[in-house]
Amino acid sequence: MDYRQLGASGFKVPVLCLGTGTFGGRGEFFKAWGGSDVAEATRLVDICLEAGLTMFDSADGYSGGAAEEILGQAIRGRRDQVIISTKGTFRAGPGPNDVGSSRFHLIRAVEGSLRRLGTDYIDLYQLHGFDAMTPVEEVLQTLDDLVRAGKIRYIGCSNFSGWHLMKSLAVSERYGLARYVAHQAYYSLIGRDYEWELMPLALDQKVGAVVWSPLGWGRLTGKIRRGAPLPEVSRLQSKVAADGGPPVDAEYVYRVVDALDAIAAETGKSVPQVALNWLLQRPTVATVIIGARNETQLRDNLGAVGWALTAEQVARLDAASTVTLPYPYWHQRGFTERNPAPV
Repeated sequence: MDYRQLGASGFKVPVLCLGTGTFGGRGEFFKAWGGSDVAEATRLVDICLEAGLTMFDSADGYSGGAAEEILGQAIRGRRDQVIISTKGTFRAGPGPNDVGSSRFHLIRAVEGSLRRLGTDYIDLYQLHGFDAMTPVEEVLQTLDDLVRAGKIRYIGCSNFSGWHLMKSLAVSERYGLARYVAHQAYYSLIGRDYEWELMPLALDQKVGAVVWSPLGWGRLTGKIRRGAPLPEVSRLQSKVAADGGPPVDAEYVYRVVDALDAIAAETGKSVPQVALNWLLQRPTVATVIIGARNETQLRDNLGAVGWALTAEQVARLDAASTVTLPYPYWHQRGFTERNPAPV
């Protein structure tokens, strides 16, 4: 398992990270992802550690906190062998202060995650979304306090727009506060919006991408085919789960899957392995979060490392997944002499 530097930090993370959205399965949304109990989660953690995958990503909102609890039990007795990444900001209760990135809520969220995970520190803590109701200065001062208290090692954000991230980095620099070293962002062969502004920003500011849903919300598993019904076991079978993910045109998916099928046949790899390997060759990507309902899926996803697509194969996947950029990005790409694509 290769390790990469996480943004502008001295911390290294494995190129693959196991997401724990499939742990717990509480509620219709997360039940559609999976429902691993402690025994199955422990087995998945065992397989990951055997393969050199030491990073596990969770969130306080996954199955109402059950995912963190299950992960905590699965790593019990081997905390020093793993990297824990988790997130907060989304609503965690009915009260007016049970949501957001205020000092009040963030401190409670971190304390709750520490308790559920059974640890006294979190390696990477990320804001799950941008809170426009709380001053950026308050958010970063709170995170800086938590870092200084030893409860968090590194901080990151998730699902920020370019200006959200850049403003936050500027505030950190102005006041000498802890700085985001990671941005957990949606990025896949059928979701390349990250490349328009967030990737150039990340290159310039040295923010590592922690990629979520690298298989396009279950659409690049190799089981989605033109003219074929959805697989029986898929999050896309749940309207709640399907609607909660990124929208994508079906014909666009089929076009990309056709290209993946061709390259999978050439390489002897599976469709998910090819899709994940493509991401691992993209600029700024530090780690890719893989999900697994079971051991079979996990072992297949682990096969995405240890080899590389050729430049020609990458170019074919790029061509199959390209879309017309929105303004001003299409205009900037027309001035490539001074606005080259990220490399």
